[in-house]
Order: sequence, then C-alpha cells, then structure tokens
Amino acid sequence: MGDRAQGGDIRRFEREFFSAEAPFTYIGDGELGGKARGLAGALQPLARLDGSRFEGITVGIPHLVVVTTSLFDAFMERNELWETALDDLPDERMANAFMRAELPIELGGDLRALVQEVHQPLAVRSSSLLEDAMGRPLAGVYATKMTPNNQLDVDSRFRKLAEAVKLVWASTFFRDAKSYRRAIGAPDADERMAVVIQEVVGSRFGDRFYPHIAGVGRSFNYYATGNAKPSDGVGILALGLGKTIVDGEGGWAYSPAYPKAPPPYNSIGELLKSTQTGFWAVNMGPAPAYDPLTETEWMVKASLADAEADDTLRFVASTFDAQSNRITPSLSVRGPRLVNFAPVLSYGVAPVNDMLRELLRACEEAVGSGVEIELAVVLDPRGGTPARCGFLQVRALAGGTDQVDVLEEDLQAPGTLVASERVLGNGLDDTIRDVVFVKREGFEAGLTPTVARELAALNERLLAAGRRYLLIGFGRWGTSDPTGGVPVTWGQIAGAKVIVEASLPAMRQDMSQGSHFFHNLTSLGVTYFSVGEHDGGIDWGWLEAQPAASETATLRHLELAAPLSVRVDGRTGRGVVRRG
Repeated sequence: MGDRAQGGDIRRFEREFFSAEAPFTYIGDGELGGKARGLAGALQPLARLDGSRFEGITVGIPHLVVVTTSLFDAFMERNELWETALDDLPDERMANAFMRAELPIELGGDLRALVQEVHQPLAVRSSSLLEDAMGRPLAGVYATKMTPNNQLDVDSRFRKLAEAVKLVWASTFFRDAKSYRRAIGAPDADERMAVVIQEVVGSRFGDRFYPHIAGVGRSFNYYATGNAKPSDGVGILALGLGKTIVDGEGGWAYSPAYPKAPPPYNSIGELLKSTQTGFWAVNMGPAPAYDPLTETEWMVKASLADAEADDTLRFVASTFDAQSNRITPSLSVRGPRLVNFAPVLSYGVAPVNDMLRELLRACEEAVGSGVEIELAVVLDPRGGTPARCGFLQVRALAGGTDQVDVLEEDLQAPGTLVASERVLGNGLDDTIRDVVFVKREGFEAGLTPTVARELAALNERLLAAGRRYLLIGFGRWGTSDPTGGVPVTWGQIAGAKVIVEASLPAMRQDMSQGSHFFHNLTSLGVTYFSVGEHDGGIDWGWLEAQPAASETATLRHLELAAPLSVRVDGRTGRGVVRRG
C-alpha cells in the first residue's frame, strides 16, 4: 500500500501521533479494513463542509493510526494461531490464546513509540475486511476496547495497548462473529482484521473521561413520525460515550428536520422511563480488577447525578416539574432529570443539529447512497461553543429498492400471521419455513437471560442446517437491559430473516435505531416488525396450535410445511407475514 489512500491523504506512521500534517497514519503494508476505509473516504467530504451552517463547531477525524492486515497475518502465522482460531473454542479460551501470543516485533516498536508520546485515552477499534462493507457489514460484531493510557510508566501503557490490540484480533474468531459470517456465507479463513487506534474524543471530569454528546445520524429513517418524512433521516444522541447508543440503552431519537418536535410518547412517565438514565465514561481513576478479556475493563457506568456533579448535564437535560406537570428546559428546579438535549436542539447552546444535517448531506453526496455516521462532541464548559466534533465513522446504508405495495386492508387479510404499520426494511421473501417464538405463558422480564441462552443454541442448530427463520419475542431484541427485552447479541440471532418485537405493558420502548444491531438489520435485508400491545398484529392462537419441532422452557420452534410470504413496503412502513 502506498502512502496515499483513495478518499484522502494518509501517510505511514512516523511515530508522531499528534502530527498536524498527518492525523491519519498506518502501520504495515496490508489493507486498512472497512472502518478505516470509511474514515479515509470521509477526509475529502469533511474538508469541503460548509462550516457557515454550524458556526462554533470544528469538525474533524480524531487522530488515529491503523494497524493494517499485514500485521494481523504476521501475528497469526508466527504464533501458529490459525488452527486455534478456526476451532470451536469458547470466547474466553480463544482470547487467552491470543493474549499469550507475541506481537510482531515490527509492530511493538511503533506501539511503544505511540504511548511514549500520548497520555490521553485511546479507543482500539476493529476494522476488518468485511466490516462495514456494503451488503455484508459486521457492525458491532467485533470488539472495541478503551484504555485510559494514563499509567505513569511507558511499560504499563504499552502493555495495556498491546492487550487491547490482541483482544480485537481475537474477537475475529469469537462465536458471535463466526455465527454472523456463517449467516452471510463468508468463510472464517477469509476474514482479516486491521485495527484502528484512535484518540477518544472527550474531556476529563475527575476520574471520568467522556464527551458531552455522542451521536448517530442516518440519512433515511424507517420510523418517521409526525410531520417528518423518511428522507429527513434520524438523529440519536446520548450523553457520554457512544456505547449507550450502540447497546440500545436509550438515546434520544429525533428528526433532524424537526428537532424541537415532541417525541411520540403517551405520557411523561413513559418518556422518563424510556430515555437515558446513566452514561458510559473511560475510567481514569484507580485500576480496576485485571480483566484484559473484557471490553469494559477500563470503562465505568455513571449516573445522571454524576453528570450533574461534573456540570455536564446542564448542556443536555431538562427537568420534570411535578408541581406544574411539565418539562422545564433547566436544572434549576427539583425533579427527575430528562436527557432530551433541549439546550442544544431547542435553545441554541450549540448548533449540533445543523452540523449533523450538513454532515449527512456531505457524506451521502460522497458515498452516493444513504449513510449512517457516528460522532462525538465536546462543548465549551462556559457556554457550549466553541465546540469540537470528532467524526468517528461513516458507512453506507444498504436496503431493498424494489417497490412493494402493502395496503392498509392487506393487514387484515385472511391468513395473516403478523401485520404491522411499523416495519423496518423493504422487499419480498417467500423462503421462510421456520418460526421461533417466545412463549407467552409465564413470560416475565426475569426470564429474558434464559431466552437469550436458549435462543443462541437454537440459532446455532438452524444456521448449521441452513434454515433462516421468523423470530418473535417481547420487548427490544438486542438490548443490554434484560428488563426491557431479550439481551441477545447479533451472533445469537444471526439466522433470523424476519424479526418481530411484541410489546408488553412493562416493555414498550421505542426501537434503538442507532445501534450496530439495527445497522446489521438494515444492511443484511432483515425485516423488522414492531407490534403494539393492543394492535392484534400477531396470530398467537395459530402459532400456539401448531405442533412444535422443538421446544425449550421459553421457546417454541415450528417447521412449516409451506413457506411464509413476507411483504414489506419501505415507503409506508407497512408489512405483513402470511401463512402459506
């Protein structure tokens, strides 16, 4: 690979991480991988941004160096790891094997030079060949590890960075990643992993380091509400690190065309319950228990009270005033805090929404299709601006383009198994003969971890047999909060071709469009139905009357004699599944 890459000017790492002339560098002679390629391609569009539309915010890609795939190959071959990697080992044993292996000597010197210069937190992120590729993404399947990089001695900082790189390499062969690749027909031996080492965008507040705002933007929104159109896109914002959004923990979703519009909640109580209640930060304090195999080893989950003590909550939150029964865009009154970003979206503390719209426009124009972007914003502690935005990722949104008509009367037609007017995706499918659903009888939130375990095993069997399936459950799939849905990872349901979320009184959260989980849904053409508690959109009687091919304590699996017919109209958001 030469010293210039398509889409922007990047150079070989010369052991100056914070060089103004070369903020984007690489080590090795291999490929950059999907994530790094996306960032390289964003260099020119970012340079052409119309900054007059969001004065007061400086936008740029945080300093980074890419460890290219040639170093991954050298690591695998010199340590004779390929046989281990392709074996069906538990993730912990796989990670331990990688931790015991030696870094390529040509990489060790560069990483040591990096930590000699840099003393602020670093994010070590995956950038595989398949990751973020159009139509075959692996968004969020591989590991990301934060390191505070604030140890006093160089040896300790180097050791932590090396462990993080090895964990990302090991995650290439974790079980979720293997299940995912099997679902998309990508052999394990074909995957190669580059690694992005990037400064974390944020500020230090005592023992915590985090940005005021993490954000995800999409140029197309399959769940437009009110006056918004799908082409208006969607923004999802969260206080702290972007893990809150990625894990579907309750970021603030809104239409960039109508940033002041109230969200579609039935009550203030429901709104407070569904929005952000904590945030993630890098732990800059005393070292935690040694656990190099865990992504969150150097991360900490803090409360909104912690943010208020840090004086960061005032930029992103309002207060519910029980006496007046209304939301006040201030922290000057007592009451529950609501992270609704009113200071920036409604009252002009910083033109974050104008910046988001301009970034989506520029990236969509450069990519030539719909896009999803990730960013982090640090505000001035005195008044919001001047502010800094770190542009973290751009990826293309893939989706079906065929026109499919699903009329309102089609939702009530005879033989309908599932019907909804809130469906993500577009297209036709007449191949599914398997249905997996969570049993209604006896279901409660405390059972969701059991559902996840049992489903992971069933998913493995169906994937091995090449049988894609319709999956029906309660609450939010892929949430990290087991009280709000089933806490599965993508690899645990990678064989699902159609996914249905049915609401219950205690599980009515809006879907978390900003997470990697939902990027994988859209990019792989998985259709996704949301059915309300009283919609009557699922024929439970028919499902429960069918003989089970297999059954667990929480799940039933049906093998149907005739395939289902799935129709999803991406323009209207209507979808229907009919029995064959």
